Amino acid sequence: MDTGDWPARMRELGRQFRRVREFLGLSQDQVAKLAGVSQGAVSRLEAGRGLATPMLIVLKVHLVLARALGQLDPTMLDDQMRESLGLGGLMSSSFVDRREPLPITKDPELEEMVQLYRSLPERQRRTLVAVVRATAGSLGRAVSAEDASKLEA
Repeated sequence: MDTGDWPARMRELGRQFRRVREFLGLSQDQVAKLAGVSQGAVSRLEAGRGLATPMLIVLKVHLVLARALGQLDPTMLDDQMRESLGLGGLMSSSFVDRREPLPITKDPELEEMVQLYRSLPERQRRTLVAVVRATAGSLGRAVSAEDASKLEA
């Protein structure tokens, strides 16, 4: 089996794990506790520094993320992400060789929101979420008022 550039493959796998973990709203510590590994192991794996990480740790982290993704509405997930939930899919070379990040959802607008969130520093992420919440709440009230006026007519 051709392993190619193993350090690059591990970095990409780590980036994908991090994207999924952040999409799910889990901390490294939460993933570590659920997987029964140390937070440092999750950190090293995500940073691509886990070249000597035992496969058991990689599998444990993968299973925690796959289970959490499996609890989401499957129609939210991109077809390729659903396929990747299987053990072979996440470890396959087509998954780790990608130049672009693997989409998590089928919804391009939601995927764009995830990318915007990830591009911001931690302190600004909370501001983005607050703005989105306020906007969604406002839009929800506007739709409700519109529906009410249609019912009255």
